[in-house]
Amino acid sequence: NPDVIRTAMAYLRRFGTSAGASRLLSGSLECHRELEELLAQFKGYPASLLFGSGYLANCGVVPALVGRGDVVVADRLVHASLVDSILLSGARLLRFRHNDPEHLDALLDKSVGRRKLVVTESVFSMDGDVAPLKEVVSVAVRHGAMVFVDEAHATGIFGREGSGLVCAESLCESVNISMGTLSKALASYGGFVCCSSAMKDFLINRARTFIYSTALPPSAAGAAIAALKWLKRHPDAGSLLLRRASLFRRRLASAGLNVGSGQSQIVPLIVGDNQDALDLAKRLRREGLLVRAIRPPTVPPGTSRVRFSITLQMSPETLQECADIVIKAAQDIGLV
Repeated sequence: NPDVIRTAMAYLRRFGTSAGASRLLSGSLECHRELEELLAQFKGYPASLLFGSGYLANCGVVPALVGRGDVVVADRLVHASLVDSILLSGARLLRFRHNDPEHLDALLDKSVGRRKLVVTESVFSMDGDVAPLKEVVSVAVRHGAMVFVDEAHATGIFGREGSGLVCAESLCESVNISMGTLSKALASYGGFVCCSSAMKDFLINRARTFIYSTALPPSAAGAAIAALKWLKRHPDAGSLLLRRASLFRRRLASAGLNVGSGQSQIVPLIVGDNQDALDLAKRLRREGLLVRAIRPPTVPPGTSRVRFSITLQMSPETLQECADIVIKAAQDIGLV
């Protein structure tokens, strides 16, 4: 996007190539504060806090919230960075069946801890399916648990102006931490969390990946600022993208391919066998499609796949052509 590139260059010239230090030393720049204000408004929260990456956000925030003697109940399919962050915290980890609020309820019933934290994603990265957020949050609140929602794959896509599912479902007051990344729809690099002002102050003083890490480069902040402003000017971009992804998904499914039950811009083609996934990815690369094979341990055994991420740059005609290439490749190697 020309606006994003132009703004990133302008911020680089104005602020330099690096923040040069932690935000708690001399690394807190005007561009960081500007971006945090925009993110908070965008997500419908009082405050937001930037981190060096989504991984660093998760690994800084979760151990700040819970520790030994506490309990974290997480969806079985949450991202590896969330699993790592929970293990790093020292809290007891329990995992509820994927998108199953009833199982979450049962685990919370049996959990004893000083604090309880429920962790889920709103859009899951490997299947592209959407969490039943209202039900999950309702169960958590009833048990007095804090709620952490990873919105990495919902930000910029779902909700008005791409604000995400937490905001779209009016859950900001119940979700203590809404986490996101700058590296996907926001065309930059970095991570952030949205929260209350009191929670932000707490994390500034307790999240080690914030305290002991250099702040985001100014150019990355500038790119994200421009992307947020672009989304505001194009409030229906996310819904348009979802319609195009649905078109692609339906075309593959009509040919008998297993595309799961997702409803997002992420479309998996689940083949099961590791080698079949590798062979399909290799064949598609020869046809001009860059599609990666995803295998265990990233996904459960027996669910190896290739994974498509649809973007607005792909017209309906392009997606139809791509779907036809995928179907023929799958047929040629015996997957249909």
